[in-house]
Amino acid sequence: MDFQPTQDQRDLRAGVRDLLAGRYGREELRASVDAADASGRSVDRALWRELGEAGFFALRLPEEEGGVGLGLPEAVLVFEEAGRALLPGPLVATHLAAGVVPGAAEGTAVVTAFDLGSGPGSGSGPGGLLVSHLGESDAVLGLAELPAGEPVRSADPLTPLARVPVGASVQAAMAGDPDARRDEGALLTAALQLGSALRTVELAVRYAKEREQFGQPIGAFQAVKHLCAQMLVRAEVARTAVYAAAVTGDPAEVAGAKLLADEAAVRNARDCLQVHGGMGFTWEADVHLHLKRAWVRAEQWRTAAQAEEALAEELLAAV
Repeated sequence: MDFQPTQDQRDLRAGVRDLLAGRYGREELRASVDAADASGRSVDRALWRELGEAGFFALRLPEEEGGVGLGLPEAVLVFEEAGRALLPGPLVATHLAAGVVPGAAEGTAVVTAFDLGSGPGSGSGPGGLLVSHLGESDAVLGLAELPAGEPVRSADPLTPLARVPVGASVQAAMAGDPDARRDEGALLTAALQLGSALRTVELAVRYAKEREQFGQPIGAFQAVKHLCAQMLVRAEVARTAVYAAAVTGDPAEVAGAKLLADEAAVRNARDCLQVHGGMGFTWEADVHLHLKRAWVRAEQWRTAAQAEEALAEELLAAV
């Protein structure tokens, strides 16, 4: 049995990478950060519509409903590329809302969702639930009307957060949220984390080849070699887990994939920063953006504690 991506899947991934490289490269990323600092908004509506036209959000809708008709494995490849580019916005929620919320599939509507984790980055807490990109969204998945929320400081400049009081409508939406949708949200978020983890490997290796110390590239030093090797191993282990969960759809494998992808994204960003040394701590370097986004995503859809609980239940059930 061949577990490698098919040629069509590789072509899809390459096409999305080319699209994002041309439309949301480093200059656009830094412009987004500057714009978010000034306005508190990070979603480019024109780009959102372009993504809709390219089938990003309607990827898994049946063709008879105007979608592309592909599956979860293809969606994971597409979201991996979005994570690699640090594309901002409620990508997962809008993708899940395709066919449910008018305009979501076409990219004419921005749809967010309650962050279902429970840690400091998102989820439940005193005063309500956290929602990302609420102020620039047209709908919240599961709610008939857009609720009011109080802005909350976010670690990531491109992921604005707001806290929404838990009223009756919110409780009903949370109770009616199917487990399958939560698993899909967790897996697609894991794919975003995977893309970021792979990108920070590239950034670290490139800098290690370019930066010289004592007359040679720092990549020649054993300590730097070990850091880069460990980063690659984490990313590839996470990639295997994410791809496998996309094929099986098993909730326990999804939990494992989210756990491994979160760890790879956060730790790789930290190690990438270490490879960059003092340069990595400056605002001009992009490393900190990957780390901050990884922190926030690690608390969305399924936290490490929730993933560990799901895996523990699966193991106990098998005893």
